[in-house]
Amino acid sequence: MLEFLANSQRNFIHLLRISIFIVMAWIGGLKAFQYEADGIIPFVANSPFMSFLLKHDVSDADNYKLHKNKEGEVVPENIKWHESNGTYVFSYGLGTVIFTIGMLVLLGIWFPKIGIAGGILTFGMSIVTLSFLVTTPESWVPDLGGPDFGFPYLSAAGRLVIKDVIMLGAGLVIASDSARQILKLRK
Repeated sequence: MLEFLANSQRNFIHLLRISIFIVMAWIGGLKAFQYEADGIIPFVANSPFMSFLLKHDVSDADNYKLHKNKEGEVVPENIKWHESNGTYVFSYGLGTVIFTIGMLVLLGIWFPKIGIAGGILTFGMSIVTLSFLVTTPESWVPDLGGPDFGFPYLSAAGRLVIKDVIMLGAGLVIASDSARQILKLRK
């Protein structure tokens, strides 16, 4: 068993690349749908890295909160607000970026230079995503009278975000593996 595991590392790193691609392609593809675009607005509106890409004044916290849709909910007034806010256009662009990073990671199986780019971009994207834990109030259980709220009690949104710690490490592993392949080819 030890021999098998030790000799399979290369295949497992390829499996890691395929896994990252599946996650990135799926999540990136979902950004084209209204419910997913509506769902990212708290993260984007509170992010110093992204909020400037929206059209409405996001410094007023109630601005986006008044127009949030629950997953699967269709409220025409909220959809109009999101359209005028640029939420959907932003989501399409973000989805394209995420899908592209996933493709770069997958192509790293055959093209190590592309794999380095995919790994580093996965790492960078994870840093931005993990920053949501600091910038997005919806990442934590709110104080609604119960004893468990705030840090360290992650909400559903926070639990979704914290998993990017895995993507952060995986991005560095695949970038490192791609760099090793390039150095090996140079010898």
